[in-house]
Amino acid sequence: MAPNVGTAQAQAVLSATAILRPNIETSCLQLPILQAAACLLEKLTMKMISLFFLLLSAFSPSPSTALVRPLDVGRLPALGWNSWNAFNCDINETKFLVAANKLVELGLKDVGYSYVNIDDCWQVKDKRNETTGRMIPDPDKFPDGIKGTADKIHALGLKIGIYSSAGTKTCAGYVASIGNELIDATTFADWEIDYLKYDNCNVPAEWADECDACVPDSWASHYRPIKNGTCTDKTGLCPAGYDFHKSNTAERFRIMGDALKKQNRTILYSLCEWGEANPQQWGNDTAASWRMSGDITSNWPRIVEILNENSFYLNYADFWGHPDPDMLEVGNGDLTPAETRSHFALWAAMKSPLLIGTALDTLSDANVAILKNKYLLAFNQDAVFGKPAMPYKWGTNPDWTFNATWPAEFWAGDSQAGVLVLLFNPGGETVEKFANFTEIPGVKGGEMYEVVDIWTDTKLGCFGGGVVANVGSHDTAGFLLKKGCGWKGGKRPSRFWS
Repeated sequence: MAPNVGTAQAQAVLSATAILRPNIETSCLQLPILQAAACLLEKLTMKMISLFFLLLSAFSPSPSTALVRPLDVGRLPALGWNSWNAFNCDINETKFLVAANKLVELGLKDVGYSYVNIDDCWQVKDKRNETTGRMIPDPDKFPDGIKGTADKIHALGLKIGIYSSAGTKTCAGYVASIGNELIDATTFADWEIDYLKYDNCNVPAEWADECDACVPDSWASHYRPIKNGTCTDKTGLCPAGYDFHKSNTAERFRIMGDALKKQNRTILYSLCEWGEANPQQWGNDTAASWRMSGDITSNWPRIVEILNENSFYLNYADFWGHPDPDMLEVGNGDLTPAETRSHFALWAAMKSPLLIGTALDTLSDANVAILKNKYLLAFNQDAVFGKPAMPYKWGTNPDWTFNATWPAEFWAGDSQAGVLVLLFNPGGETVEKFANFTEIPGVKGGEMYEVVDIWTDTKLGCFGGGVVANVGSHDTAGFLLKKGCGWKGGKRPSRFWS
């Protein structure tokens, strides 16, 4: 199916019209005449800059390998909810409708969370329909079928996702899709599914890869000792320069992707291949996102391990393609408020898919507020800047150190609103951190910036030189640096966050 680029371009023209629509900048008109003129000029300049990048993004060719789908499906990271981290196989339609209604009631739908995704165990376990060859929804769990559940979720203005695996059975031992990809893709389209998570369990022997990629992850199925992100045991590894596009793993996932593209419904395709077969080479021409590691848990060391790994894959993240560090654990386990803030802030800043994985009817107000943080969601969903925030300095460790317990501490990324800066503390004690403006990409050390605390939504004033913050154990300070203070100079760094 050919990419529907006209849709994105038409949307860009509509957005450009909105940007240029005349309006009164009342905040400027309240100033003295010379300052008002300068204010209006700055507002107009920012409109023109926004217009330029909007049209450049829409009309420039996408990366040569990116999978571009109609209606902008997959252009930005997916936002929604998934059942697995909260319920595993203990699922039924009621739980999905509760989640869907809670997305609406808690205001999560209003800030962009739109997918309600059914994970493993939704189907009859050991057989297909003898006549059609289709999977059979478990009638006890889904008495109106998956299509019936989809209709109810769509009626709330939300989308629905489903799960299968590129093997003979799913990870929980249910009927899976290998050899039946076209039948299953057609079935999902007929049920009006919007999202497919495609897992990697129970791969037949004839589909095994001829050699392995190094997956620097403790969860890897072919785990090897790691030194600075490199496997020290080379036994069975593919040679340097190996083309993983030709791997059996890439082909298994490509077959389902091709089947989805043949449907008359655009379904977001999300790979769950656990980082195997070097998906950085082929994931972006196959799907909207691809897992870069094994599964997440609500254990803090595991979250930190995945963060460290993904920090080395961020050059592959942009519009239409996102390395996926797995679903959110906000609200699960024994994560502290500080750990929860760090987990969400860094997942959002890495332009990761943000799929909530907890029971929404018991989620605390504090965790709802984290999930709704307007600065982090705006960065994650920025329609003009596709690149994620990246480490600009490791901090305690030398730059580019691969450390599963102590990842990079200083992060920054550009956006329409300004430069997002995150100061992460992996350690066990409160520490003072200094974000030096001369070190941050996109920030000029000699200029003043309006600084906003992203957690308290507080404008802290105009500052130059840098930001000093006292950051608690496992916490992350977050700031948005915005141009427009109107002054230059060497004002000393200011301490204003703890």
